[in-house]
Amino acid sequence: MAAEACKKGHVRINGKTVKPSREVYNLDEIILRKNQINYELSVLDIPSGRVSAKLVDIYRKDTTPKEVFENHKLMQLNKNHYRQKGEGRPTKKERRDIDEYLDESE
Repeated sequence: MAAEACKKGHVRINGKTVKPSREVYNLDEIILRKNQINYELSVLDIPSGRVSAKLVDIYRKDTTPKEVFENHKLMQLNKNHYRQKGEGRPTKKERRDIDEYLDESE
């Protein structure tokens, strides 16, 4: 999955798009695009061998701003409100939910 993400250009190290064979060094800044979110990670150290998932946070620091997650959450709410073309009129329950939402926003 990581190699595929690199080939598609979803992974950048220090601002440059990388190949799957690129090695990671200490203090590298990694930007990873996943699920329409740009995660920003800093490499603190390289482990000498494989480590469990619980210990990964010792070697990296997540510097992704909180606003990115809030914007993603708002976009998801917006997508849920949008009706696809050809779905027809809203059902009675959907209409009540829409009316309730609009009443709350006022």
